[in-house]
Amino acid sequence: QVQLVESGGGSVQAGGSLRLSCAASGNIFSINVMGWYRQAPGKQRELVAHITSGGSTNYADSVKGRFTISRDNAKNTVYLQMNSLKPEDTNVYYCAAEGVVTITQLWKSEAYWGKGTLVTVSS
Repeated sequence: QVQLVESGGGSVQAGGSLRLSCAASGNIFSINVMGWYRQAPGKQRELVAHITSGGSTNYADSVKGRFTISRDNAKNTVYLQMNSLKPEDTNVYYCAAEGVVTITQLWKSEAYWGKGTLVTVSS
């Protein structure tokens, strides 16, 4: 069973920084894409950033220049460095892993989600 465990959320004042981490575990052979999404109450979950196993990245326009996603393939871990935080960045942030192949089931790939970590930015 694959699990994603997020850490690093918390409260910060506007202009501050936080670093989120997400570690995937569970007989993993490979992961194609890892990323971060966020969801505010009553709204749809939206992509914040994602990164492929080859290092290609994609960011939401609202975070470009402020957030940086990175990944350690050997540790199956993805990071999100968030700088110049704004109150509108307040959300629950979810880690996602797509195209996950496990050692025990090499013929298929699946997607998994973490449980989320709350980021609160005060003005």
